[in-house]
Amino acid sequence: MTAPHHAIANRYGSDGDKQAYLRSLFDRGAAHYDRISGFGFLWTGGFYRRRCLRLAGLRPGMNVLDVACGTGAVSRACLDVLRGNGTVVGVDPSPGMLGVARRRVAGAQFVEGHAEMLPAADASVDFVTMGFALRHVAQLERAFGEYRRVLRSGGRVLLVEISRPRTRPGLVLARIYFRDVLPRLTRLVTGSEDAREMMDYYWETIDACVPPESILAALRSVGFEHVQRRTELGICSAYTATAP
Repeated sequence: MTAPHHAIANRYGSDGDKQAYLRSLFDRGAAHYDRISGFGFLWTGGFYRRRCLRLAGLRPGMNVLDVACGTGAVSRACLDVLRGNGTVVGVDPSPGMLGVARRRVAGAQFVEGHAEMLPAADASVDFVTMGFALRHVAQLERAFGEYRRVLRSGGRVLLVEISRPRTRPGLVLARIYFRDVLPRLTRLVTGSEDAREMMDYYWETIDACVPPESILAALRSVGFEHVQRRTELGICSAYTATAP
C-alpha cells in the first residue's frame, strides 16, 4: 500500500493520528476556505474545475460522487456541467466543511464519509471526482479501490491536484508562493491562525507528496484502464482513468 506522503512530524505524531488532525484542521478553518481558494488562486478555480470535468468526460445525465468535497467547490462545478440533468453527492469527513457546503451549494447532497469507505453502493455512479485532496487519504490503493467499486463499467475518475514542480525554477517559485506568501496573506486577509495553518499544511503535503508516477501506478494496480495525467503550468495535475 502506498501512502500519499510521509507523516508530517510537526503536525501529528504518526500516520494513525493523521485523520483526527485533518478533521480538526478543516473543521476549524472551514469558514475561511472558500475565501482563501478565491484570492489564493486569483478567482480562476471555478473555470479550471469545469474545464477539467468536461475534459475528463463529465456530461449531462451522469451521477457524480465528489469525494473529499470540502465546501462544495467541485460539486458546484459538476452541477454547472450537468445543467440540471444528473445528480451530485459530495462526501467529506469534516462536519465543518459539510456545513458550509450545504449552505452554499444548492442542488447537491452532502454526506459524511471518507475515501476509503464510501457511502455508496457497488456500481452506482458514472463519475468520481476528487479535488485537491488526494494528499489527505491514508492509502492510495485503498481509496482507488473504493472508486472502482462504486463506478459502473466505463465510469470515469478525475483527480485534480497541485503537484510539486520538477524544474528547479518552478520549485523555487512554488515554494515562495505556497510556503512563504500564501499562508501570510491568508492570515492577513482572514485574521485566522487556523486558516493560516491550513495553508502551511497545504504546502507541506504538496512538497512531501509521492511523485505522479506512483499515483498513476496505484490507479493501474486496482484495475483502472486508460490511466493518464494532464499537466498545466508545471504544477496543476489532472489524473483520469476508466473503470473496466
